[in-house]
Amino acid sequence: MRPRWPRRVFAQVLLVQLLIITGVAGLAAGLFLAPLAAQLDDQAEHRALAIAQATAAQPGIAHSLLAGPPSPDGPVQADAERIRLATGASYVVVVDTRGIRYSHTVPGRIGERVSTDPGRALGGQEWTGIGRGTLGRSARGKVPLRDGEGAIVGAVSVGIAYDNVHALLLRAVPGILMYAGAALGVGALAALVVSRRLRKRTHGIELTEISALLGEREAMLHGIREGVVALDRHGRVRLLNDAAARLLGIGRDAIGHPLDRVLPPGRTTDVLAGRVTGTDLLTVRDGRVLVVNRRDTAAGGTVATLRDRTELEQLRRELDGTRGLTDALRAQDHEHANRLHTIVGLLELGLYEEAADFVAEVTGAHRATAEQVTERVRDPLVSALLVGKSAVAAERGVALRVSPATRLPDRVVDPRDLVTVLGNLVDNALDATAGAAAAAPAAAEGAEGAEGDVPHDAPFVEVELRAVGETLVVRVADNGPGVPSAARELVFTDGWSTKEAAPHRRRGLGLSLVRRLAERYGGSVRAGERDGGGAVFTVELPEALRLPAHSAHPAHSARSKG
Repeated sequence: MRPRWPRRVFAQVLLVQLLIITGVAGLAAGLFLAPLAAQLDDQAEHRALAIAQATAAQPGIAHSLLAGPPSPDGPVQADAERIRLATGASYVVVVDTRGIRYSHTVPGRIGERVSTDPGRALGGQEWTGIGRGTLGRSARGKVPLRDGEGAIVGAVSVGIAYDNVHALLLRAVPGILMYAGAALGVGALAALVVSRRLRKRTHGIELTEISALLGEREAMLHGIREGVVALDRHGRVRLLNDAAARLLGIGRDAIGHPLDRVLPPGRTTDVLAGRVTGTDLLTVRDGRVLVVNRRDTAAGGTVATLRDRTELEQLRRELDGTRGLTDALRAQDHEHANRLHTIVGLLELGLYEEAADFVAEVTGAHRATAEQVTERVRDPLVSALLVGKSAVAAERGVALRVSPATRLPDRVVDPRDLVTVLGNLVDNALDATAGAAAAAPAAAEGAEGAEGDVPHDAPFVEVELRAVGETLVVRVADNGPGVPSAARELVFTDGWSTKEAAPHRRRGLGLSLVRRLAERYGGSVRAGERDGGGAVFTVELPEALRLPAHSAHPAHSARSKG
């Protein structure tokens, strides 16, 4: 049955550590024992050689060898046994030049020829090695035996039993294993400490659970519609889900690179990098309104979430338009009620001619205002916006005027963008002049879009729409407090506003959206000072107008003229 791998992280790490330490200890023991055995064999061979050399140096052995035939009771056997017993060798064998033994551990084998070839020793060479003879495996040393004149008369062979060498090796094994066991114990203790630390760092989550959590996290991060961006302590992108890549307009290859390198300079980069602090920070990226929140991590990095509020802002603008229309209708209802009361009073007093003149005057004034706007602004959406805003302005005590230079043909590519630009600029101008209107309420009465009949110091907003080729120039001026020179660039920053935010929405988006729309058309927007005091905003929208029919089809126009 196959053993089961433990499920707990602690047990897995400990088991792996023990296996590694056991393997390393076994390998180290093997690497140590192998040279030790060779060293012991070499020492035994040199010892056998030294005993053989000492035996051959005895002067009486060569003389006794030449004195008579081999005999178990002869002097050669006696001297060899004395040396063997004194040195602890397994055998000391002396042979003549024919290889006949003169000494042996077993006396009965004296007079027989040796089992191994003594040729190298009889040839004058010393030899060592491990071999097997009649006494078993042994470490051997062989030297030539010379007489007093140096002539070779025989050879001396000494052997040390290999079992003795092996015993030395076995006696060394327990010590080696003891040290290996100590190393194993230290390693097991270290593995225990590491395992507990790892368990603490992983909050007791098992390896299988970590893998499952990682898969669930990836699915969750890339499945939600909110963008998630994680930065390390050095500002490098560590995590980027699909929604964040789509909202920021960057690819997944941004991971690992600094944020300032993958995003252009601007408010979005500053908010994500933490250079702008706060909650629910607003920023605009590629025409999308994003709400960003950041949170620091224990490792020194940050995690930022991004919510797309583009559709919500579009709905808010539509709601603002509806609210503006409601305000205009309410203002007109208020004025119509007053005028109806005046007509009823004139009729009750029997002033019929005065009542008829009053009706004609009021009707003519409204008709003149509407006709004045529609004559100069041919686009129905834009003209309707101006008529509605004029009623709102009149209720707030501000005169909304259309500049005499206004000429807007019915060639606007996308009137909704122009309505957004013009509506935001007019609303800001009305807010700026509302304080002045409160100080001089009488100055704005009866000034609903009229020109020239407003007192010089009365609060007003003037709109100018001009077509310069394919470029549409929008100019909105007012005689309010104006914009300080130091803030003429800040007013176009996302979330920047001098007014307190309303409970139902955030401020600081209108002028930012105006700039984004202008940049989308390849144009620009700038804030300046109006002559005589106040502010003027100028927007240039290249290619916002379609070409005239005769310009778009010159060949057709030439044929029709002919």
